[in-house]
Amino acid sequence: MSGLVSAIIPVFNRPAQIIEAVVSVLEQNYRPLEIIVVDDGSTDETFAVMQQLKAQYPLLIKLLQTVNRGPGLAREAGRQLAGGDYIQYLDSDDVLYSNKFELQIKALEQNPQCQIAYGKTRYRTEHGTSNSAHGKRTGERIDTMFPSFLASRWWNTLTPLYRRSVCDRVGPWLDLKQEEDWEYDARVAALGIKLCFVDEFVCEFRSHSEDRLSQAQINLCTKLRSIAQARQLIYKHAIEAGLDPTFSEMQIFSRSAFHLARQCGAAGLRNESQKLFALSRRASGKPNKKEYLFYLLFAQAIGWRFLGQLCCWGDRIKIGK
Repeated sequence: MSGLVSAIIPVFNRPAQIIEAVVSVLEQNYRPLEIIVVDDGSTDETFAVMQQLKAQYPLLIKLLQTVNRGPGLAREAGRQLAGGDYIQYLDSDDVLYSNKFELQIKALEQNPQCQIAYGKTRYRTEHGTSNSAHGKRTGERIDTMFPSFLASRWWNTLTPLYRRSVCDRVGPWLDLKQEEDWEYDARVAALGIKLCFVDEFVCEFRSHSEDRLSQAQINLCTKLRSIAQARQLIYKHAIEAGLDPTFSEMQIFSRSAFHLARQCGAAGLRNESQKLFALSRRASGKPNKKEYLFYLLFAQAIGWRFLGQLCCWGDRIKIGK
């Protein structure tokens, strides 16, 4: 169907919030659309709730149930079912504003050289309060994802609307438990695609006390391993895009990798700590600067774990001041 938007929503144990997310898509003033909900192994009434909602909108809602594998693979399962010309990823705890598809598709139609449209994202706290300011950098007009996406993922999963062709080119979501969205968008960024900006609030990111990821609880070491893997891949995508240490964003990424190397060391993940340390050195363009040489010397002398614990303790002291 020409112009179809496929909204893909992974969910795990969120019976109330998933209804709000789905309704926010149903209330779009744009048609045609389809909603693909991927129940990622929920252990409560979430799937039953979605079956009831699907019964009310059988032509608009597709429902898939999988074993719990995390949000990345859940989104990929939904992408495989999607038939739209446009792809909207939406987390089960966020909502779209009713004009999102209309505004972003209009922007893409008026700018055929662009492959992704994004607009301003409003942030709402767990207490229900929000303000008029846009979240992250979603209120800025930025033409390409790199180099800025190397410093940070400056939008949220619900912010962009992708042309289907982009999602086909970038390939599948990976089996990462953390930062799977940043890795995915860094892969998109490496394609050199153009962005178009909609100067309107189009969606709402909701903060709350629960784990935001649509998956079962995972321990700290699993999270850190996944983040370490994602950072390696993000760096690879940046190099493919032609970024090097002369970019200030690469220097920010380097410092972040060094900080994460210390955290991995403190958690006893020596292999990940060493790899991130090496990554930080490469990204900095100054692998032999004193800070790196001294850190390596002490790590070899007292161990990567103990040094990581000392550095993390020192970071907490600085933050406390």
